[in-house]
Amino acid sequence: MNGSNDGKNICDLSFAERVRFYSHPYIRCLLYVDASGSDRSLFTKSMYSRLITSSHLLEDLLDFHGAKNNSNWYFYRELSAAVRHLSLAGYSQKHILNRLVFYDIDRKDDFRKYGEIVADFINSSLASLAPVIIAEARRLEAFEDAEPYPASEFPDVVTGEKLAYDIDDEDKDQQQDNIVRVANEFLSIADEFDTYEFYEAYDREGLIALVPEKVNEVSIRRFEMLVHNLQSSFDTYVIHGGFRFGNRRRKQFRSYFSVIFHLLQIMGRFLHFYERHLIEVGYKNIYKEVREKLSTLVPPDLLLDCTINYGLHFVNHYFTTGRAAAEEILRENVQKGMIRVPIPKDLGFHCRPSLLVAKVVQKYGGQVEMVVNGDRFDAGSVLDVQWAGGKIQKEKIQEVVFEGDVRALHDLEILAGVNYGEDRMGKGISLPKDIQYLR
Repeated sequence: MNGSNDGKNICDLSFAERVRFYSHPYIRCLLYVDASGSDRSLFTKSMYSRLITSSHLLEDLLDFHGAKNNSNWYFYRELSAAVRHLSLAGYSQKHILNRLVFYDIDRKDDFRKYGEIVADFINSSLASLAPVIIAEARRLEAFEDAEPYPASEFPDVVTGEKLAYDIDDEDKDQQQDNIVRVANEFLSIADEFDTYEFYEAYDREGLIALVPEKVNEVSIRRFEMLVHNLQSSFDTYVIHGGFRFGNRRRKQFRSYFSVIFHLLQIMGRFLHFYERHLIEVGYKNIYKEVREKLSTLVPPDLLLDCTINYGLHFVNHYFTTGRAAAEEILRENVQKGMIRVPIPKDLGFHCRPSLLVAKVVQKYGGQVEMVVNGDRFDAGSVLDVQWAGGKIQKEKIQEVVFEGDVRALHDLEILAGVNYGEDRMGKGISLPKDIQYLR
C-alpha cells in the first residue's frame, strides 16, 4: 500500500481510504496466521502485539464511523474485536509460559500443561477467524493486494543468553515496612477472592450458571487491578531486581501474585469477549446472525472452560499456596512484643477508642491481638475490640494486654497514655506528634 496516498493529505482521506489504510497491517497479520495454522511456536509475543495494535486501531475507526449500527460493516467490526481480545489473552498466556521457568511456584508441570492447552485454544481460534476476516475484508473492499508478513517480522523475545548480573539487589530504605504491608494486602485480597470457591472442574451447565451471574468481567477486572497495584508496589518499594538472585523468599512471594495477575488478565479478556460478543442480548437479526457466526469460530463452551477450569482454578490455587509465602514473610519481618496498658477511663472501649486502636494496627499491617483474661481479639478489627470491651465491662477489668507487632505496640502505648484520644466525658482531645496520623 502506498503510504503517501499519492501525495494526498492524510486528513483528507475518505472513510473507504482510511479503512484500507488501517486494514492493511491487520490483514497482513491475518494472512500470516492463515498460512501458519495454529503452530504454537509461530505465535510469538511480537505477533500478538501486532495483532493487538492493528485490530484496536481498526476497531476504533469502525466505531467512530458507526459500524456498530451498520448491517454492512457490523460483522467486520465484531471480528476485529474478537481478534483484539483473543490476542490480548494470547499475549498474557505467552508471557506466563515464557516466564514460568523463573516462577518459584508449585504445580509447575500441571500449570504448564493446561496453559499450553489454553494457548492452543487461542491460536486455533485466531486461525479459524483469519480466513473469515480476509473474506469479509475482500467483500467490503477494505484492503488492496497484500502479502503476509514474513516470519522474520515476529521473532520471539526468548533466547538462551543471559546478561551479566552486575547490579546487586540490595535492601532498600523502609523495605521491611513495605514487605509487611504488601504481604498483608495479599492476604486481604486472597481472603476476599475466597468467595469464588473452586472445588472441582465445572461441566457445561455449571459454567453457564457461573458466568456471568457469579463470575464476570467487572468483578475479575477489579481483582486484576488490585493485584496489579500490589505488584507495582512490591517492584517500586521492595525489590527492583530480576528473578535469578537476591532474596529468594521475597522473589518466590512475587511469583505468586505475578502469575495471578496474568491469569486475571486472561480471564478478563475472555469474559469481556463472552459477555459482550457471544451472549445473546441483542434483539435485531443482524446481532443474532453475527453472534452465531462468532460462536462457530470461537466456541463459547471452550472459552468458558479455559476461563474457569484453567483461569479461576489456578488463581484460587495460587492465592491459597501464596498465603503460606505471605505468612512466612510476616513471621520473618514483624518483631513481636507485649505491652500491658489501662483501659479507657470511665467509658471503656466504645466507638472512638476502638476505632483508634484498629487504625494503629492497620497502619503497620502486622498482627496484633488484645488479650483479655485469656481470650484473644483481633486488635485490627473495630468490631473485635468492641466485643472485647463488652467482656472488659462485664468483668470489671482495668488493664489489657496487647501482643504482636512492636511498631504498633509502641503507638498503642502512646495512645493509651492519652486515654485513647478522649477525655473522661468521651470528647476528643489533641494527640501527641507520634500518632497524629490518627486524625
